[in-house]
Amino acid sequence: MNRQHSTQKDVYQYNCPWPMYALDWCKTRDERNSFRLAVGSFIEDNNNKLQIIARTDLLHEQQQRQQQSNSDFTAVAEADSYYPITKVLWEPSQTEAKNTDLIATAGDILRIWELVDNPHYGTSSNSINGNNGDRKSPTYFTQRLIKKAELVNMKQTDFCAPLTSFDWNETDPSLVVTSSIDTTCTVWNVETNQAKTQLIAHDSDVYDVGFMHGSADIFASVGADGSVRLFDLRSLEHSTILYESPIPSSTTRSSNLQTGSCPLLRLQFNRMNPNLLATFHMDSTSVQILDIRHPSAPVAELVKCHQSNVNCLNWSPTQSGQIATGGDDTQVLIWNIHDSDQTSPSYQSQQSLSKNQPPLRTIQDPILAYTAESGINSLSWSKSSPQWVGIGFGKTIQALHV
Repeated sequence: MNRQHSTQKDVYQYNCPWPMYALDWCKTRDERNSFRLAVGSFIEDNNNKLQIIARTDLLHEQQQRQQQSNSDFTAVAEADSYYPITKVLWEPSQTEAKNTDLIATAGDILRIWELVDNPHYGTSSNSINGNNGDRKSPTYFTQRLIKKAELVNMKQTDFCAPLTSFDWNETDPSLVVTSSIDTTCTVWNVETNQAKTQLIAHDSDVYDVGFMHGSADIFASVGADGSVRLFDLRSLEHSTILYESPIPSSTTRSSNLQTGSCPLLRLQFNRMNPNLLATFHMDSTSVQILDIRHPSAPVAELVKCHQSNVNCLNWSPTQSGQIATGGDDTQVLIWNIHDSDQTSPSYQSQQSLSKNQPPLRTIQDPILAYTAESGINSLSWSKSSPQWVGIGFGKTIQALHV
């Protein structure tokens, strides 16, 4: 281990066999096992894959010898997924005593997988192919993905509306919330595999959903109607509209889609400051930072650095002001939203106890920038190893040391 760490690189790369989209770091606290990622394919047919990859030099020596891999990463498990995977998440880390690895994926429905050792790995076969590098052989991968549950809520029709996203609650890991194109969000108990509640969250498609960090009850969603909405499981009869995309004054909200009101595609709560969340509009080069204590308008905006559409974002797990963004311009940018002149009126008013909306701060200078080979479509900042950010573009995954 010491020799491996002394020669550690700044960029580790893995080339997938297919176009990838979904990406997430393992959340275990174990150093050797934390350098694993779950990857989901995005193929426009019925032959999609979920794959688990691990840094090759951290595999056990026997696995390294048998894999004979020249890649920085080695695929250790793979499973079939009929539909493209819109999001993948490892279960939030709990106690050190827990030794299971659970993974959830969204697509047509929500699926829960367990990653276990493959008892047949490395065994010989009487077939001609055996396990001589045949990726389809069950003995090729060191581990297996076992499907534990398929969660689907179809109360009224046999049609299952595709899931656009989901989030796994870190405070209460029995809870998962999903978002769908049918305007609903559904909260699941993944220990009982039952839906706790389903609510109509937006006027049209819901594109993303996320729990407030540190809370087992509060989550927010964004969608095609251009709004950010806040919900509390303890009081679902009410919701708060935190932000709405500006629309021409001559129109009404019921005609937003026809008049160009801009959908919001993604959101994520700040991992250190639960009052803050980030979101961005469709076909936009900027990112809005919202404060739930000051609804209706952003308190900060990241602007003038991405030259094309922003596609993804992820807050730092350890620095409250740092956020990473990725876009079609091939850039990964890391920003510090606290990087501003602290004597400016806007900064002072934001820190004041005034109930008035603080003036919008614009942040134009990222603290780090990285250029990839093509547009960035996925981004994940490791919680277990916060000096690493994972990015995905095309068929390539890279782990960047930041």
